Formats: sequence, structure tokens, C-alpha cells
Amino acid sequence: MDTAARQAAPWLEWGVNFRREHLLRTYLLVLLFVALRSFGNLALAWGTKRLPETLSVHAAAYLWSMLDPFVAAGIVLLILSLFTRMALLSVADLSFVLPTTAVGYPLSAVLGWYFLKEQVSAEHWIATLLIFAGTALVGTTPRNTTPTEAVETEGAERAK
Repeated sequence: MDTAARQAAPWLEWGVNFRREHLLRTYLLVLLFVALRSFGNLALAWGTKRLPETLSVHAAAYLWSMLDPFVAAGIVLLILSLFTRMALLSVADLSFVLPTTAVGYPLSAVLGWYFLKEQVSAEHWIATLLIFAGTALVGTTPRNTTPTEAVETEGAERAK
């Protein structure tokens, strides 16, 4: 933006900076959500694998299992991921958030394979790569389909 344009309409520069910060915030929330959910699932799986098989039979065993540190950590991480998803949905469209955060599924598969020594078939790895490719494709689309005029108008009103 040239100097004359900045002097004539200083709120335009604010709008550009606002959109850049908004975009950065959106992708940081995506990364935080994916990490929280993936590691929350890992901790929960790790903790429940150490519990007796009676967990699936007795309802009281579910409450007792929450005392396991890994299960408790998994629950806390998944609750934090829910709050992060709520924040993410406040800054980006659902049509962007759901496919983009699906990258957590391949990450969970890799974490399960590496840390829990789970067997992952070739079909599962192919499906994981397809999910990742679809996520990459969606990640290149606009994160928000709300008209930019609304953002610029809001920026102009705040600058006054």
C-alpha cells in the first residue's frame, strides 16, 4: 500500500493487519486443536490399555478408571480440545474447520503406531494419506467465506 493511500484511509492498513492476525490466530488454533485431540486420544488409549477388561462390563469401573493418570490426562486434553474447537469455530467457518482439523486422524494413527505399537494395515495407511491429502486441499481454500467488506467496515468504525 502506498503512502498516499495510507494517509487517505489509515483504517485500510488496520484491516490488512487485522486479517493477517486473524489468519495467524486461525491456523494456531487449528494446530493447538489437532495436538490436544491427538495427544488426548493417545493418553486415553494408553491409560485404558493398562486397565482390566472388566471396564467394558461394569459401569463403576469407568469411574474408577478416571483415577489412572493417563486416563485423567487424556480426559483433560480432550476437554481442552473441545474449548479450542469452540474458539476456532468463532473465527472460521465450519466448512473449513472440520476438514482441516481432520489432519488429527492421521496424526492419531501415527501416534498409535509409534507409541502404542498398534498394527496398522496398508489399507489404513492409504486411507490416512487420503485424509491428509484432502486436509491439505481444504487448507488451501479460504478459511472464512464472510464478505471482507464486513471486516473492513468494522475496522473503519474502530479506527474512528
